Amino acid sequence: MASRFFLLQPLLSPASHLHLHSSYSLPSPKPSLLSASKLRPFASSSTSTFYQKSDVVVTREQGKNVKLINALVKLNIHCLEVPLVEHTQGPDLNKLSSLLQDVMFDWIVITSPEAGSVFLEAWKTAGSPNVRIGVVGSGTASVFHEVLQSGDRHLNVAFSPSKATGKVLASELPKDCSNTCRVLYPASVKAGTEIEEGLSDRGFDVTRLNTYNTVPVQEIDHVVLKQALSVPVVAVASPSAIRAWVNLVQKSKNWDKSVACIGQTTALAAKRLGLKNVYYPDNPGLEGWVDCILEALRTHGADDKALMY
Repeated sequence: MASRFFLLQPLLSPASHLHLHSSYSLPSPKPSLLSASKLRPFASSSTSTFYQKSDVVVTREQGKNVKLINALVKLNIHCLEVPLVEHTQGPDLNKLSSLLQDVMFDWIVITSPEAGSVFLEAWKTAGSPNVRIGVVGSGTASVFHEVLQSGDRHLNVAFSPSKATGKVLASELPKDCSNTCRVLYPASVKAGTEIEEGLSDRGFDVTRLNTYNTVPVQEIDHVVLKQALSVPVVAVASPSAIRAWVNLVQKSKNWDKSVACIGQTTALAAKRLGLKNVYYPDNPGLEGWVDCILEALRTHGADDKALMY
């Protein structure tokens, strides 16, 4: 089934409502007819190849853009990698492993790959106790793939919601405990409160630990930044990344390109920051993200090569 996506219209004022264009299906590319010899390697900000013409700026932290880049390269779309954020230790990280040793939780709620990676390290330090995990979506679940493949039955990924958002997770997490259900929620310092509030409203006893933080990268090469500002589409995966991008483009008064967001939460953050051409998929994830990048490129007339088949 083809992914659905939305274009958020410009806000007239901070109090205005967001208007969503009707969704429609994207044509499916035929990768079998794309010659491998025509595929161009992606450009990284750490290599001299960034002088090549790029179609999309990918902005996740260093080392975490590979899946998106590979998906776009198959469509002959050239990426410029410009990491906008990096992760640092959160104030509650040191509490995580001891809490896993001392308390039996009914659920561990994980809502991002980074939260999953941080949790796994603490879980191993705690001696790999039995845990039941609820994840927000398949991207987050993939962090646990290696442990699950090893046959370790102490870790069970037992739930993901019908739609990959924190709000839906909080509304659908099974409340199957005989008494009060205890939930551990390791999160980013910058994460909102809708998950713990939504679960608390349903009667869960939620312990939130801010185990990591997402901060802007300290420095971006000015030549790389100059090229990034000319690329038609910027792909972002978090409100932190979009805030970092806006801080960069404020110095460029004429920037009017498109932003392709991984999901609605990031898209709404982009609109609140005043960006106009903001796209996001109906259901967060890699496939929908690629589709809305393609649509953003179509708007700029920049992806003809991806549709020539």
